[in-house]
Amino acid sequence: MVFIGGPRQCGKTTLAKTLLDGFSGSIYLNWDDDRQRREILERQWSQANKLIVLDELHKYKQWKSWLKGVYDTEKSDHAFLVTGSARLDVYRRGGDSMMGRYHYWRLHPFSLSERPQDMDAEEALRRLMVLGGFPEPFLQADEREARRWRRQRLDKIVRDDIRDLENIRDIKTLELLIDLLKTRVGGPIVIKNLAEDLQVSQPTVKHWLEVLERMYYIFLVYPYSTNLSRAILKPPKVYFYDNADVEGDQGARFENLVATHLLKSIQFLEDREGFRYQLRYLRDKEGREVDFVLLREKKICELIEVKWNDEQMSPSLRYYREKLRAPCATQILGKKLRAFEKQGIRVVSAVEDLTLLERKSLI
Repeated sequence: MVFIGGPRQCGKTTLAKTLLDGFSGSIYLNWDDDRQRREILERQWSQANKLIVLDELHKYKQWKSWLKGVYDTEKSDHAFLVTGSARLDVYRRGGDSMMGRYHYWRLHPFSLSERPQDMDAEEALRRLMVLGGFPEPFLQADEREARRWRRQRLDKIVRDDIRDLENIRDIKTLELLIDLLKTRVGGPIVIKNLAEDLQVSQPTVKHWLEVLERMYYIFLVYPYSTNLSRAILKPPKVYFYDNADVEGDQGARFENLVATHLLKSIQFLEDREGFRYQLRYLRDKEGREVDFVLLREKKICELIEVKWNDEQMSPSLRYYREKLRAPCATQILGKKLRAFEKQGIRVVSAVEDLTLLERKSLI
């Protein structure tokens, strides 16, 4: 089987239905449809259906054990594609492990490398900064419609998905947490401070953050500190899958954009190659900070600093490139400029660097 997970409305269903054309007698069934839900539970498909697509199946409380039974008895007759907007590899409700029975792939919103052929990189970057990378607002290019779409998407995630999968009753305060996070992108988030602002317990805030991660609404980047005597234990930084969710200056939104591209690259390579990749940040007691550290099997591949329009070389990036002997160090700018290299550090614009789906340093 193949599982496809990813944020709500990033194109999983469209991708699945496109794949149906490659199989004779394929069938698509969506758990959200009452009639199709019955067809799923009663296994109403024929031997001629070579590909069976099960969409949003994770909303069924016992889906793991049910699907395991279906696969073990019918794997010789069918191929199965399972899609969901929550982490299909996390929800282990009621049953044995699915280990060895599926491959998991994660689908992300559009990146610069996936823009339409008739759209130049500068226009794609503008849309990603203003509208985000989700297909509907990105392609429609209407800011008013994008705001309405984003509000409806959040409402579906909070009031439908989280309500169906999690035991969270205080939805209003959860929405306040999301509003706070939107203004704190790129900076360490302190759970104690968030709990005080929301007047809830620290374990509650921690649980809510985990839920929002499982729903592919946010992702957290943790500090890198191995073998650094001057490093300090810092809280994680938060980023949004939808770049347009970020509230604040251009710098914060641009850093979020770079974070989503880097996460997409390492998760693609992780799903395809099987290596363990990690996205981290670096900060020490003297305040020296590098925005992102890319790791492959716990070894540093690249250090990355993000600047919206500042061409001046980051002293922290230069310091840690030498101290950690990083094989690659890059400073990515939002403004367009001709790439150059100085003291072993590449300075490059996003329209050139982020159009690469796979970063060379990771391969």
